[in-house]
Amino acid sequence: MKSDRLLLFVMLSCLTAAAAEVDVARHYRVEPVMAPPGIEAQVGGLAVMPDGRVAACFHHGQVALFDPVKQSWQTFAEGLHQPLGLVAEKDGSLLVMQRAELTRLRDTDADGIADDYATLWAGFGLTGNYHEFAFGPALGPDGKLYVTLNLASNGDSIQEEIRGPWSDIGVPREKFYSDWANVKAKAGRMYSRVAWRGWTMQIDPATGEATPFASGFRSPDGVGFDADGKLIITDNQGDWRGANEVHVVKRDGFHGHPASLVWRRDWDGSDPLTLSREKLDALRTPAAIWLPENLYANSPTQPVVIPKTAAWGPFGGQLLVGEMNAPVLIRLLLEEVDGLWQGACVNLVKSESLKRGLHRLVFVGDTLFIGRTHLAWPGGEGLGTLKPTGDFPFDPLDIHITPKGFQLRFTEPLDASATDPGLWAIERYTFHYHAAYGSPQVDPAKLKPTCITLSTDALTAEVELPELKRDYVYDFDLSKLRSQQKQPVLNPRLAYTVRRVPSKADP
Repeated sequence: MKSDRLLLFVMLSCLTAAAAEVDVARHYRVEPVMAPPGIEAQVGGLAVMPDGRVAACFHHGQVALFDPVKQSWQTFAEGLHQPLGLVAEKDGSLLVMQRAELTRLRDTDADGIADDYATLWAGFGLTGNYHEFAFGPALGPDGKLYVTLNLASNGDSIQEEIRGPWSDIGVPREKFYSDWANVKAKAGRMYSRVAWRGWTMQIDPATGEATPFASGFRSPDGVGFDADGKLIITDNQGDWRGANEVHVVKRDGFHGHPASLVWRRDWDGSDPLTLSREKLDALRTPAAIWLPENLYANSPTQPVVIPKTAAWGPFGGQLLVGEMNAPVLIRLLLEEVDGLWQGACVNLVKSESLKRGLHRLVFVGDTLFIGRTHLAWPGGEGLGTLKPTGDFPFDPLDIHITPKGFQLRFTEPLDASATDPGLWAIERYTFHYHAAYGSPQVDPAKLKPTCITLSTDALTAEVELPELKRDYVYDFDLSKLRSQQKQPVLNPRLAYTVRRVPSKADP
């Protein structure tokens, strides 16, 4: 009997998953893109060339150009070191972020192959640690380039590869390579022994002059700008990261991981890892959005803006972010409250057809090109595209906090039954800010709305709650709601991170 129940459960789970895939296919079309011949298709960066071709850089050092019309590839450059980002310039040159430098690739003789590899910027440090990745660049509305530099990790040994000024805090330089046990004990789980590790740097593309822009990052793989020109950076759960995070970054901001503070111009030379959590908390700008581990993301990647076109309908202008370890693309919904950015995450599409490792994203017209990778972690490889079919799903479109709760707007009118508080499942929890790796959900509680009010057009629901608490996630399960056409919500989970509660309604 027990085996029969298990078999029934497996069959029902498979049927549910198959039905969900059918629902996704109604709204989005996912197709593969052929990989360039002879290249392992682990994608570190994507960009659109002035002529409409798609440039891609790959883990083993190649850059290739894809012609979407001819469905053909041409190798543009080779021999690069772990390239993890691309920007195409107006003259057809490419900026590529290698492990050791930001490089400009140019084709000076117009034969379709780069023949000039010029260093634009290499003013950051290296210790030889495997985790010292360099991400970006992203081109800002100010015409400047922005790159992020990973912290090193004590999770593995290092090759002796020293460049740049050294910080002796924790472990002196002369012992760093000879006493690995001491490094693991004293350097910190993630550390910044050489310049600008854990920083976002601003670079002038004309001169290569670099300016330290913001600190406090751990493993900031995603760098981009939203539709309003705000710099958006995603970071991964870990030490000093209770969950995966989305940051709105401003100049001179400190975003939580203390290791990078040693490179601040005004730092007093003390070990920032010895500062109390309270002092660090007072210094930092908290993440605008938490992406709870495994529920919404595991390793968030590049943010891009959805085009404001008819093809993307209500989602146009919103921010989209990739994810390494699940076949999901996530929408980010930001708002500013009392000077702090906060907001929500909700899936755009979750489907096995996307595969995993959704590392780099770029829109070519209305088509989203997806580049996958895994390196040494879970993920995937290869390229693909995502296009909306024009049949927009019933989904939460946007959310705003109010003094009494939340205002949720949907893509289609809600059924009148949505006024029943029993159909709204809401959980509240927070995360520790501490040196330990990640955080469990802290102080969890199930909430029941006190009142649900629909707008005249039934597109908006006012959800009132008994109380709102700062620095908590409000995690909505909307799976019991239906549209007026009796359709379920395609993506029923939405998590809003509260940093500030407005004291009164907007004028």
